[in-house]
This record gives sequence, C-alpha cells and structure tokens, in this order.
Amino acid sequence: MNKELDYQKIKDAAEAYRPQMTAFLRAMISKPSESCEEGEVVAVIKAEMEKLGFDEVKVDGLGNVMGFMGDGDKIIALDGHIDTVGIGNIDNWNADPYEGYETDDVIYGRGGSDQEGGVCSATYAAKIMKDLGLIPEGYKIMVVGTVQEEDCDGMCWQYIYNKDGIKPEFVISTEPTDGGIYRGHRGRMEIRVDVKGVSCHGSAPERGDNAIYKMADIIADVRDLNNNGCDESTEIRGLVKMLDPKYNPEHFEDARFLGRGTCTVSQIFYTSPSRCAVADSCSISIDRRMTAGETWESCLQEIRDLPAVKKYGDDVQVSMYNYDRPSWTGEVYETEAYFPTWINKESAPHVAAMVEAHKALFGDERQGPDCAMDLRHRPLVDKWTFSTNCVAIQGRYGIPCVGYGPGAESQAHAPNEVTYKDDLVTAAALYVASVNLYDGDAVCESATEFRADNLGTDNDGE
Repeated sequence: MNKELDYQKIKDAAEAYRPQMTAFLRAMISKPSESCEEGEVVAVIKAEMEKLGFDEVKVDGLGNVMGFMGDGDKIIALDGHIDTVGIGNIDNWNADPYEGYETDDVIYGRGGSDQEGGVCSATYAAKIMKDLGLIPEGYKIMVVGTVQEEDCDGMCWQYIYNKDGIKPEFVISTEPTDGGIYRGHRGRMEIRVDVKGVSCHGSAPERGDNAIYKMADIIADVRDLNNNGCDESTEIRGLVKMLDPKYNPEHFEDARFLGRGTCTVSQIFYTSPSRCAVADSCSISIDRRMTAGETWESCLQEIRDLPAVKKYGDDVQVSMYNYDRPSWTGEVYETEAYFPTWINKESAPHVAAMVEAHKALFGDERQGPDCAMDLRHRPLVDKWTFSTNCVAIQGRYGIPCVGYGPGAESQAHAPNEVTYKDDLVTAAALYVASVNLYDGDAVCESATEFRADNLGTDNDGE
C-alpha cells in the first residue's frame, strides 16, 4: 500500500473541513450520551455520515454506529466511543456542559476530548480519503462510534467481533493522546470483596460481629498493596514489584514501559438492620490496573492472600464483577469485567505507518495549539495512562491497534472539558496518511510485544 503522497494536499483538505468538523463535534456534544443512553448522538453521527456520502451506514444490534467507505474485502477501522461520563457537580462547570461555547482554539463541553472529537476526525478522514482517491485498493475504511465504553471498555468490540462478525486488519483508536502515537496501555479489572458479619443491637456491639470493622482491616491491606515497596522484610509486597526482574523476570521491561500496576478501593457498601445496629455485611469494589506480567487470576489471588482476608477466612469472598447492563437498544451482552493489557512493537507495520505519516506531515515532535503544549513535550511514541476499547480489539482478539486522537487525557472526566480545533484537523490528516502508508504485506512475525493471556472466558472468541 506504500505510495507517494501529496502531504500538503492532505493537510489542506483537512484544514478546509475545520468549520464542518467544529459544527459536527458541537452537534454531538449537544446530545447527552452517558453509557446506555447514546441513541440521540448515534442519530447525529449517522446523519453526518450519510450527508458526507459514506458508501454504507448502519447501526448494529448493540447500538454501535458504523460507516464504511470503499468496497474492498479487507477492513481498516477507526474506532471512537461516543458515550460519556456524567457531568458530576454542575457547580464545577463554568458553562453548560452540553451547549458550552467555542473560541478560536477550543470547543467546550462534555465529551469533546473523551472522546467524540476522535469520531469527528475519523469521519472526516474517511471523507477526505474518498475526495482524494486515497481509499487503499482492496480495503474499505470503517469508522465506528462505539457504545458503553465508559461502563465496560471493549465490550462493544466483543459484540462487533462475535455478533457482527467484523474482523479488521488493524484498528486506529481515536482516544485522546495529547498529540502522541500510542502503542499500548495497562489492563484493568473490577474486583469485589464481600465480608460477612452478624448484627446485634448497637448498645452491646460485643454480641455481634461487625462486618465494617473486618472490612476496615482489609482496606488497610489493599492500601498497603498499592503503596508498599517490595523489600523482602515487607509483609505485603507492593505492586511496584512487577517492575523488578526478580519478581517479573519475563516482562519487567514491558512493565516499566507501561508503568506499575495499581489498586484502589473505589466503592463501599454495607447492610445493617438500622443505624443503631452492628453491620452484618460489607462490600468494596477495587479498581485494579494491571501491568505486563499480571493476569486476572494473579490479581484475584493477591487479594485472597492479604493477611486480613486470610484472617477472616470463609467470611470473605473475592470475585470479579460481571457486566450486563442493557444498551440503548435494549440488547444485553454479558461479560466479565476483565480488560487485558497489551503493547505493540514500535516496528509493527501499523505503528510504523503512523510514525512515518506523522514525520512526513508534521515532523518528530507532538503537535498542538499553544494552550495545550505544556503537557506535550514528551516522546512522540508512548502509551495511554487509562484504558481503551483496545483491551478487547488487541487484548482479547489480537487485532493490532495503534492510538492517536484529538484532545488531552487530562480533560477526560474533568469538569470544563475542552478539546482543540487544531487537533481535529491534525488527526484527520494523520489518519489519511497513516492508512495509505500502511504496508499490509510487510514481513512481521507478530505486531504484539505483550498481550495478557488467561482470559478464561466464553466470550473471547478464541
């Protein structure tokens, strides 16, 4: 697919669509679209794709909206999720999160960076490919606005892979990257710990067995698991140990690239007959971020091996959450809340194509408006801090992924969210050039540097 490209022509075409991209993104932002409530923004995207002359536009059973350009048998996909988190405390916002405003530089509102801006750039990139005759021969370009990522990242792609039967050759994730090209990120899982107690009257607590007190001991151990070092004398060796070849001999270098795993208590629940009674149960949720070398079973076992968990024996149960919320269409795709770690080689054809395209279009340094550059003086090729749909695309199914998206990671889930008009244009141009520099015939034993295994799932398609 390698060819001589007129890079200035690609940049000019992307710049010419700046006003339309701005209007499209503002239209998406104006439709509240929290997970499982994306129907209105799907309608906006579908209408835009049809207006731009996509060859096929459809919405699948889960509610993902897909547009296709070209008629080849092989697919290159550009993915962006179209659900957002809520707005939180409205008092923390300086303007309406769904109407907002724009300046010469930014577009304000919930979902601009995380991550409807990516869908905007991808949609117009496909249009530019059609305008300039740059849809690669034998391929079709798939732009997909995926649902429920904030609730259960990658579940949408489990549905696309297993139910729709769509298996792209590679996927560009349009999640925000602060002007960088990202080739991996940590995985994660959602762990639940349940503790039993016995209630009694609060005036004589010694007659009962307070589940909250038991859980307090466990929470302290979870904090130590995250915060401690890994010295031999430490009873609970901290998760930093996976950066040490002594504890992670096969994957410590990959772990150092991704960063250490983390765990934190994110929710707490209890039951009690009344406010003047001893609690008879207590539960917590643990957000566990996983680096290279960690598996779902190793992460569960670390919690089971905590001193306080062992102390309370059969009164404690450690498990992983399942996800089964109906989508906006009413469809349910149940899956476990496990999201595998992945890294691609920098030399992989799809990563190399994006790096080559960036250098040809913009040079070796990250791009962005002046107001965003304080966070962008970093290596061009890097990794995300958070998790994306790539946990399924590459983590479960081994379909190579590479990431580049308009906006900033720091804007994700924050009040007064903005994205940058320059980024929309830059991303659209980069997608066009990357796809056309990709060499699907390049010799590459494996694109994958690291991919977590031990899925143990009926939904993984393998």
